[in-house]
Amino acid sequence: MKTLDYLHLDASAANKVVEALQQLLADYQVFYTNLRGFHWNIKGHGFFVLHSKFEEMYDDAAEKVDELAERILMLGGVPVNKFSEYLKVARVKEVSGVSCGDEALENVLNTYGQFIAEERKLLSLASEAGDEATVALMSDYLKEQEKLVWMLVAYSTCDCKK
Repeated sequence: MKTLDYLHLDASAANKVVEALQQLLADYQVFYTNLRGFHWNIKGHGFFVLHSKFEEMYDDAAEKVDELAERILMLGGVPVNKFSEYLKVARVKEVSGVSCGDEALENVLNTYGQFIAEERKLLSLASEAGDEATVALMSDYLKEQEKLVWMLVAYSTCDCKK
């Protein structure tokens, strides 16, 4: 028997969820690499805050990569594990040479905006498939990311000069 037989999910509907999870996996892999670059190369007045924050973010992205890959496996798929394949489908684009905090934050915020849109679509798709576990996973991601976006926007738009 297959895992899906025990999960009581329709294979066709689960395959659609797997496709969306594969997309998100590719995007998270590229984002992880971008965050590593920001962490390594950041300079300037926000260095101490951003250096630590980018490390926290890439650790979180690595955890999400693992969760997404395992969810793909649970739903009967095989997670892509080649970076060359990620780059073919990822909507998140590679960046390099970014050392300015404002530029890095803009990229991070834009990427989280992409993730939030993708995760909302995936949540809806998983809900239609009766896949409550993927719905819960996406809900958790959304809750965390919406708060992080709010905090990053507050950090990047603060003008303390009066």
